[in-house]
Amino acid sequence: MVDPAATAETRALYSNLWTIASTGFMFGHHDDLWYGRYWYDEPGRSDTKEVCGDYPAVFSVDFGPLMDNRFESDKLENEIRRRVILEAYDRGEVITACCHLNNPLTGGDSWDNSNTGVVKAILDESTPTHTKYMEWLDRVADFANNLRGDDGSLIPVIFRPYHEHTQEWSWWGSKCTTETEFIEFWRMTVRYLRDTKGVHNFIYAISPQMDAVYSNTRERLLFRWPGDEWVDFIGMDCYHGLNTEAFTSNLRAMSALSQEKLKPCGVTETGQESFEKTDYWTSCILAPLMGQRVSMVVMWRNKYVGENESDKHFYSVYPGHVSEDDFNIMYNRSRSLFSSDLPDMYTMAEHVTIQ
Repeated sequence: MVDPAATAETRALYSNLWTIASTGFMFGHHDDLWYGRYWYDEPGRSDTKEVCGDYPAVFSVDFGPLMDNRFESDKLENEIRRRVILEAYDRGEVITACCHLNNPLTGGDSWDNSNTGVVKAILDESTPTHTKYMEWLDRVADFANNLRGDDGSLIPVIFRPYHEHTQEWSWWGSKCTTETEFIEFWRMTVRYLRDTKGVHNFIYAISPQMDAVYSNTRERLLFRWPGDEWVDFIGMDCYHGLNTEAFTSNLRAMSALSQEKLKPCGVTETGQESFEKTDYWTSCILAPLMGQRVSMVVMWRNKYVGENESDKHFYSVYPGHVSEDDFNIMYNRSRSLFSSDLPDMYTMAEHVTIQ
């Protein structure tokens, strides 16, 4: 692991992320416990559960607003964020967190790639941008170091900062950084959280975006790789639409890389916005995953829209969607794992040694 001082529960989760891939894949959904297409902040609710009767095995959440300049204005939402993480952990589910961070140099959002000097400025300890960014890391460290379940243990989080770095859209992406800058940025983040702030409940995940069939798939998965000793989990964000050839190809390459490097892997984001394919789950998700050694598949969010049916920003099933029956077929297959299917993810798996 990246962190030799990782907590016992974090090491146990890491061991189970490896072993569970031999059984099947954990189904996950971003913000599933926080809101759904027609509801918001109602404890116990879940679009997934209301379709199949079970919660997702993986709960994905965004740490960006608890880190950056939204910290003060989003206090209520950050309390909801904490509550739903605790709910997931106390049921034995797995938590993963991305970071859609605002731009610390320009004041724009994550998608503001107008300035190619953001990461360079963060790495320069003499700049105001560096000082500001360290404060943002302080906030996530404070959150992590005070994130405890009912059992009193610190809650492990699969932490994936700087996701989709292969793309140009973000201020940390391929347009705005050099290879050297990105690698040092990643390592600086890990060193600061682990060594300076004493965060020992993070599993560090990298997640390049992999949407198409590539001639150099392995190389793309390893794009700006920070080094084996700096990455715990190999992920990929795969918005391949309905192109199962691309999904299958990338799954195969990721599974092979996982076994080569002895690091668990999973699909950290996927889905098709506003999909209406009735057999989407069995044909576009389940079928490509058969025979692959992948620990999780996490769908992107179902935006809360209330009664605004014209807003089609959803990536997973919800009550009334045309794919409900097909989702339940996938749910009942042995290789799709939901909350009630999980072993104790926070007790060390047998026959696994963590180094």
